[in-house]
Formats: sequence, structure tokens, C-alpha cells
Amino acid sequence: MNAAQLASRIRMVGFDVDGVLTDGGIYLGATTGEHAAPFEVKRFDIQDGLGMQLLRQAGLRLVIITGRVSHSVAQRARELGIEDVVQDPQARKLPALKAMCAQYAVALDEVAFVGDDLPDLPVMRSVGLAVAVGNATPEVQRAAHHQLRAGGGRGAVREFAQWLLEARGEWTAQVEQYVASRMIGEATPV
Repeated sequence: MNAAQLASRIRMVGFDVDGVLTDGGIYLGATTGEHAAPFEVKRFDIQDGLGMQLLRQAGLRLVIITGRVSHSVAQRARELGIEDVVQDPQARKLPALKAMCAQYAVALDEVAFVGDDLPDLPVMRSVGLAVAVGNATPEVQRAAHHQLRAGGGRGAVREFAQWLLEARGEWTAQVEQYVASRMIGEATPV
């Protein structure tokens, strides 16, 4: 079965963060003064956010599974309306995904996962549709059913969203539904 045929079976989509939703760069800093505190900043691509919104609009459950704990990830997930976020500093992504699959009665072969690096391999080797961003490591590229051109944090998620929805025959309808929703009512942040 080719990747486009696999797309029609997908019910859940998982995303890594660093190197997929971001370009992999991590900006660390600290405030000064009596209550000095460290902080972390990540750059997210706005078009990726809209792509994720279109996937949700199409009825797919979105999950974020990352091996790094960050307030910015939780904030971005809230902005996008993604409730299922696992931030595990031990990068035990496959057990986290299996737990979510059990919670929502989704089989692993009904899951797509977008990854870029070695911590993503256990998940990518287990799901029905493994997707590698354009700048993924060679090991991840070999494990992928579909290879994106765009790099992580540089439109890869948007490229994936369009590819998946086009493969399902849903892209145009989802775009038109999104456009129509912006002509009336309240906007959703991307």
C-alpha cells in the first residue's frame, strides 16, 4: 500500500516538536533581579498552525509528543486547541502514543506521525503512516512512508496537512470551509 492509500485510514496525527513544529533551535535565557528565572523560547511557523487547524477541522485527532518539557509547547498547543500533549524528558514517545490510542480506541495503523530524529524512530516504526520532515536524519528518512520537502519549523507540517487532505480528497472542501468560517463568526488563532 502506498502512502497516499494509507492516508485514507488515518484517524490520529502525532507531531514531534523540536525539528518538526520548530526548526530545532532552542533559545535559552534568564530574567535578572531578585526573582531571576530561566526561560526557553521556540519559533513556530504560522502556516503550520493553520495546517494543523485544517486537520482538526477535517475530524482528525491531533497529538503532540515531545522529549523536551517547555512552557512554549503547552502554550502553542492551547492556541491550536490540541488537548493531548505529552512532554517526556526521557523521550518515551511510543508508550505515550499507545496510551492515547487506547484512550481514543485508535489502532496504531490508523496513526500518522511526523518526526525528524532518532527519538521518533520507535513511533515511526509502529504507526500506519510515518512521515519525515525535509531535514530529518537519514534513519528517520528510511523509516518514513512519506518524505516532505520542507524542513521542520519551515512549513513541513503545512505541507503534510495539504498532502494528507489532498490524498483523502478533502483539501479543497476544508479550505473552503475555513474561508467561509472567516467571513462570519469568531476567528480561531493559528
